[in-house]
Order: sequence, then structure tokens, then C-alpha cells
Amino acid sequence: MEIWDGYYPDGSLANIDLIRGEPIPDSLRHLVCDILVRHTDGDYLLMKRDTKKPNYGGYFEATAGGSALKGEDTLTCAKRELAEETGIVCDKLTEVGVYVTHDTIYHSYLCITDCDKTSVTLQDGETIGYKWLSEDDFIRFVNSDEMIPSQRTRYRRYLTDMGYLR
Repeated sequence: MEIWDGYYPDGSLANIDLIRGEPIPDSLRHLVCDILVRHTDGDYLLMKRDTKKPNYGGYFEATAGGSALKGEDTLTCAKRELAEETGIVCDKLTEVGVYVTHDTIYHSYLCITDCDKTSVTLQDGETIGYKWLSEDDFIRFVNSDEMIPSQRTRYRRYLTDMGYLR
């Protein structure tokens, strides 16, 4: 059983536990972290979602990420999820956006790494593949139907600041 901290929409801790898979009360949210990975050579990492995932199974996504566990802050969650889903350890993450939905507060981070690009690992049940895209190919991806729309929304500030959105 995965337990999350409940938060109010303003991001303050509600001191109420939430259980993964159970309905989240309308007045509460849970934390999720997205991590966009950019190599020092300018390439971006895309992870292929496991085909068994209920939402967008088999899609490539420009993130490693997931829900914060009870007691985790966003930075701790982001570092853990990045390591679990890619094997990449990154001590310096830069927050590039916050987005609130009806049940979630998303914190999006950028990781710039010089890791060996062939050393990316996969997490059973989460990811089944990966690929690195050049900046030009990433821009095409961002502006295509291949990018998960909600992810484009969560990264909008970064993508706009970089001049990637058409």
C-alpha cells in the first residue's frame, strides 16, 4: 500500500494521509514530480511507458517521475523517481514549473546530466524503453501529437522560455 501526504490546493500540508488507488477528496491534492532530462550535449531523454500502464501505455514521455511518498518533499521525490526510472543520479535539479489539477500538484524539474547515455536503466512495470532526441527532434516531438498533452501543459513555462513551442 502506497501512502501519500494530502495537500491543500495552495500546496500546504493538510496532515491527512491519502492511499494510492482510493478517491482523493475534492478539497485535497497529492504531489507528483516530473523530471525532464537534458544531456550536456543538448539531447533530451524520452522514456517509453510500459504498455500495461492505464494512461498512455506504450507512449514515449519526456519525463521520469511519479507520486511523492508520505513524508517526501518534492526534491526528494524527484531524485528518487529519477533514479528508480532511469538509473540517473542528479543532485542538482532546477524547478521549471508547478501545475495544479483537480487532484494533483505537479512539480516539474530539469535535470542536466553528463551520464553515459547507454547507462539508462528501466523500471519494471513503469518503463520499457528509452531514446535520446537531439534538440531539433525534441522540438518536433513537443509540437506533435506524440507528446502527451498534459505533459506539454506541465512543461509549458520551460518549453515557452526555451522557444520550443510553435
